[in-house]
Amino acid sequence: MALLRYSPSFFFFICLTLTSLFLQSYPVHSLNCASEKFTNKKFYSNCTDLPTLNSTLHWTFTQQNSSLSVAFIAPPETPNGWIAWAINPTGTGMIGSQALIAFKNSNSSMVVKTYNITTYASIVEGKISFEVLDSRAENSDGVMKIFATVKLPEKMTEVNHVWQVGGSVKDGVPVKHGFSPANMKAMGKLQLEGKAQSNGTTAGSPAVAPSTSSSSGITGIYVIPIFFSCLFGFF
Repeated sequence: MALLRYSPSFFFFICLTLTSLFLQSYPVHSLNCASEKFTNKKFYSNCTDLPTLNSTLHWTFTQQNSSLSVAFIAPPETPNGWIAWAINPTGTGMIGSQALIAFKNSNSSMVVKTYNITTYASIVEGKISFEVLDSRAENSDGVMKIFATVKLPEKMTEVNHVWQVGGSVKDGVPVKHGFSPANMKAMGKLQLEGKAQSNGTTAGSPAVAPSTSSSSGITGIYVIPIFFSCLFGFF
């Protein structure tokens, strides 16, 4: 029986293919606040890569009129899902938060609506305790964006903020989000005074610290040894 012989270049090709497939199996953190640009070319004083839900926050606090302008960016769970950013004046979690939620309406255009979150069971659109001076939303490339300016009480120096994403909207009402660890840890404290670093460690310090190992880091740890094992094993 004849034995098949393969050249070293064949094994090298197989090695490259396996390495490529391994890389594709690990998602990476795609959003980075320092590299994001806006269609209206608006500039924000601070930006933070939030620690959960692959989301970012840009903001500017104007002390003279106690206004906070924000741009919250995140991919919804599904293309027909929703994203939310909120301030909680009474606590640190979702209950009690004054939320801005963006989603596609019936004609597929983006809308931003306000909700006073009083229960996890359901939400009802209505006025919130902060005056919303302006708001709008965008949707492109699988990512939704909320742009808004809210007026805060005078002499406020920090706020508890909450962010969230969901998978569907039914009859114009966002359906309950998931309860994974990423969803449940989507909260933090936003320092309004001072300038934040892009990783959120200063003015945007989260209530729950980001993991020290990201998906891209895991990929590097395992893919490099696999690649070189193939390389030296076959040659």
